[in-house]
Amino acid sequence: MQIPAPDSSNLATVSPQFAGDWILALRQCCTHEQLASFLQRAGLHLSGGQLTHRVTLDQIVRLYQIAAVETGDEMTGLWSRPVRSRALQHLLTTVREAGTLPAALHRFSTFWNLLLDDFRLDLTEDNASTGLQLVPQGAQPVQRFGHMLILKLAHGLLSWLAGYEVPVRAVHFAFERPGFAQDYSVIFPAPVSFSAPASAILFDTGNLGLPGPRNNGELNEFLARAPRDWIFTGFREHTQSLKVREFLYRSSWESCHLADAARALKVTPRTLMRRLDAEDTSFQAIKDGLRRDLAIRDLQTGQKSIEEISQDVGFSSAANFHRAFRRWTGAPPSAYRSPAA
Repeated sequence: MQIPAPDSSNLATVSPQFAGDWILALRQCCTHEQLASFLQRAGLHLSGGQLTHRVTLDQIVRLYQIAAVETGDEMTGLWSRPVRSRALQHLLTTVREAGTLPAALHRFSTFWNLLLDDFRLDLTEDNASTGLQLVPQGAQPVQRFGHMLILKLAHGLLSWLAGYEVPVRAVHFAFERPGFAQDYSVIFPAPVSFSAPASAILFDTGNLGLPGPRNNGELNEFLARAPRDWIFTGFREHTQSLKVREFLYRSSWESCHLADAARALKVTPRTLMRRLDAEDTSFQAIKDGLRRDLAIRDLQTGQKSIEEISQDVGFSSAANFHRAFRRWTGAPPSAYRSPAA
């Protein structure tokens, strides 16, 4: 799959609670000292055993790549049985031989059903949709991060085979709506619902065409970048709120108003307001989220002073920026500075 040009998805952050389940899983497959080392090298911070800062795509990628190698588990403790090294390589080798994308989903489910004890992946098909659902094999609690990761892996592999981001019809999760539910919009380009009978991802069958050829070099590149190319989604073809964010990112966002975004998206301002409200957000909240993530990037890079960053994200003084940043993240800007910065 051709790597897309950078967009605002590369800046996206998720809440510490979103990744918290992953940290719990990691505790089961490494020592306290190992976990502390993993987190330190990934640039993540724990306080009282909990993540304290918003988490970037780069940090997720670094933590996964460190933990997958050093624990010997490519699913990093998310399932009761470790997924040994090179399993993902064999998965890609298996699915790239499929003649159609639905056949690739079937191969995906068969592969995981040989490895997992906790759940069975069932291929679901009807006249309109094709998908996968996780059927529990026992009474173990739902691992929210694990459910997200394996459904997103299915989407990422289909997109890799197709050569473009395959549209998703819907995503369902078999757990209650969490307080960080909005984070899932960064991961899945589709409506996400909760408290479903089973976690599942659905695709419109008509959108599942033929896969393209994938050689060994492309396979190895996908593995080397994992999970970068499949855990976050692009924002160009997405929910209305993330289309607005992408428009702001590519525009002079400081002076943009809702009417400008509506014009770019070819809707009326009233329609855009209504659609954003239906996604439980607003134009100002989207702009603030982009400002927050731009600030986090520059704080972690360490190449700008806090005064420069405050001006870049639209504040007349560093004091105003400090107040807003604490409101956005619950921490002062200095907490996001890399120790090496």
